[in-house]
Amino acid sequence: MSNKQSFKVCFCFKRIFRLKVAEPPEEIKNLFNQYAENGTITIDNLQNFLIEFQGEPNATKEDAQAIFNSLRHLNIFQRKGLHLDAFFRYLLGDLNPPFYSKVHHDMNAPLAHYFLFTGHNSYLTGNQVSSDSSVHPIINALLQGVRVIELDLWPNSKKNGVEVRHGGTLTSPVEFIKCLRAIKDNAFIASEYPVVITFEDHLPSNLQAKVAKMVKETFGDTLYSPRSEFIMEFPSPDSLKRRILISTKPPEYHESQRPRESGATDNKDNEQDDQDEDEENAIPEYKQLIAIHAGKPKGGLDIWHIDPIKVRRLSLSEQELENATRTRGSDIVRFTQRNLLRVYPKGTRLDSSNYDPMLGWTHGAQMVAFNMQGYGKHLWIMNGMFRANGGCGYVKKPDFLLALGPNNEAFDPNEPLPVKTNLKVKVYMGEGWHSDFHHTHFDLYSPPDFFVRVGIAGVPNDTKMMETSPIEDQWVPVWNKEFIFPLSVPELAVLRVEVKEYDTSGKHDFGGQTCLPIPELRTGIRAVPLHNRRGQRYKSVRLLMGFDFDYAE
Repeated sequence: MSNKQSFKVCFCFKRIFRLKVAEPPEEIKNLFNQYAENGTITIDNLQNFLIEFQGEPNATKEDAQAIFNSLRHLNIFQRKGLHLDAFFRYLLGDLNPPFYSKVHHDMNAPLAHYFLFTGHNSYLTGNQVSSDSSVHPIINALLQGVRVIELDLWPNSKKNGVEVRHGGTLTSPVEFIKCLRAIKDNAFIASEYPVVITFEDHLPSNLQAKVAKMVKETFGDTLYSPRSEFIMEFPSPDSLKRRILISTKPPEYHESQRPRESGATDNKDNEQDDQDEDEENAIPEYKQLIAIHAGKPKGGLDIWHIDPIKVRRLSLSEQELENATRTRGSDIVRFTQRNLLRVYPKGTRLDSSNYDPMLGWTHGAQMVAFNMQGYGKHLWIMNGMFRANGGCGYVKKPDFLLALGPNNEAFDPNEPLPVKTNLKVKVYMGEGWHSDFHHTHFDLYSPPDFFVRVGIAGVPNDTKMMETSPIEDQWVPVWNKEFIFPLSVPELAVLRVEVKEYDTSGKHDFGGQTCLPIPELRTGIRAVPLHNRRGQRYKSVRLLMGFDFDYAE
């Protein structure tokens, strides 16, 4: 079944192309015949297919029935069983995703045992220098599943209120209270697991008192406050469901804030006494907000010092982390087994670009902070990592980052590791561009020439990209190309998939992308939806891909 599409060439004649409708590749036809009886796949046949070929040992008849039910509205569906076309539509459909969509990690370990989906300067709409501050990026981040929101707190122009902005730049401010309300209203729509708000605090103590009051009034019982100032271990995500945690550096008590001597009699001095008393009271009120204490150890101790009686959060720029990992790799991993490490973009990233998150993750850093309003391959990788565990914003760290060896040594990311498994990826075909794009979007004179780039984002030895050949003049391209990726640390690897439309100039057009968490890939043949540059899912564009693991002996 096909129809015709014409493109004007040189103003004088038309080239006619047949618009091919997606049909099953040969390998899918063979697979269908393997499980079919008399030209149809019954519910029992389909259950066997799910168990044997798709690697779903717990698949039930009810699962197979649900697939049947999802196809009932199609003309190609028959009660007796699935014909080839119906089976093919199932393989390309939403009931056949490449990873599981439910929370399934152990959520009862301390917070330090998880990677947290973390934003940087979460209020900025664009670049770091002149863009507007707004609640909309905060809302968008929360709805994507981001669990750590960063707010920079500054006095307003009258010095009597608190606003959020990027200090020392031309960025416009947004009221602090509006940010709090946006967080309250949107915190638990995408995920019920805790939201951490990190404050970068540039306030005097009288405004810190106002912050304490606003935070308590806005969040009420949702706000989590530890019973003691210091804790030996962070609580678990499960115990903190639907709770808000504040993380910032505790305020210090300066001599200038100490109350004046009593005995002043004139009215002005009484006002000063009241103000000083407010400032003095602000210290404990503000400190009580803080669930996760940030800061470096005092007394000249090494920044990776592990305090046996209390945990904390440490923040480093991407450059500082890179420098530290050259000589202190295993010390950083040991630190992050109990304490939190936040990594943020270096100051020169004025365009809100991002860095490679893998360096932070391989060293156990829980809060690899990203500019969520940007786009590019590093943000795609970040999104791919946090598609894991049902997209709840918390991903359990692999055991090797949490364990100590027989000599009390931690994992050293700088030591090369042997190959643990080979990931086989087959790109069968793609469809949906003709529905989601205008027919002249890629080429004015002919259908597109799509090719697929497939690769790994992971530790340096695992990272690589490969690609198919372009298929000329096809809206429904069939590649049937297999790739094999040896992986030494599959637990931290993300599969990158990107479709390009070939251009002889070398400036290939963008045709979609996605990143998938490799530890959660479902084996067998799967439908892989693609997203645009901003990470929004296309309505129709998807690839049919196959996945398999060949574990080393």
